[in-house]
Amino acid sequence: MSVAGDKALLLLDGVHTDIGRYRILHGVNLTARRGRVTALLGRNGAGKTTTLRTIMGLWKARAGRIIFDGQSIAAMDTPQIARLGIAYVPENMGIFGKLTVRENMLLATAPDGFAEPYLDRVLQSFPALKMKWDSAAGSLSGGQKQMLAIGRAIIEPRRLLLVDEPTKGLSPAMVDQLVEALARLKSEQATILLVEQNFRVAEAIGDDVAVMDEGRVIHTGDMATLAADEALQHRLLGLRMADGL
Repeated sequence: MSVAGDKALLLLDGVHTDIGRYRILHGVNLTARRGRVTALLGRNGAGKTTTLRTIMGLWKARAGRIIFDGQSIAAMDTPQIARLGIAYVPENMGIFGKLTVRENMLLATAPDGFAEPYLDRVLQSFPALKMKWDSAAGSLSGGQKQMLAIGRAIIEPRRLLLVDEPTKGLSPAMVDQLVEALARLKSEQATILLVEQNFRVAEAIGDDVAVMDEGRVIHTGDMATLAADEALQHRLLGLRMADGL
């Protein structure tokens, strides 16, 4: 087994996923290494969100292996996968607008309520949530809702975070706050698989990178190498360093 394989917390091997009659993933091979942030990049429609949803069991793989910490999870349902310590922050955030921030957070905790160290970490990372603690989540700004979605994912111990386009549609100031919070998680050796359309955000956070196109992973490597090679960026992503995805 390779060094990368030895360090893999998550491994996808030849994963195919269909949605109805449409074949979306065509043999995806992907590794997320322990204690690192893997940025999953690609144009719209490349299969990135489908990959995250397949890992989480929301869509079932037709073929291939999904291995989490040495255990096959491809046949598990979503609650079983979540109980293994995998948290998913979808692009639509999935918050409950009529519930308060506190109530949204409680939904993601164990039956005995908040564990203080994890609650403190969330509120230190996202001070706005403390200010809005008793406000309806539906009244939050887009950036604050994204903070709530991520905060809810880390309110309990998690072994792997799947985060789908957290900065989409946010103001530059909110993007900066989210990058800072994700960087703090990274400094704590969190394992994160991050789908991100903003290349500068992916560069700031990512250790490793995988690029998807037409339902396949077409490139893997370290983020620093891709960030330093404008020709490679253009070939893989159709962008220059000055552009977004």
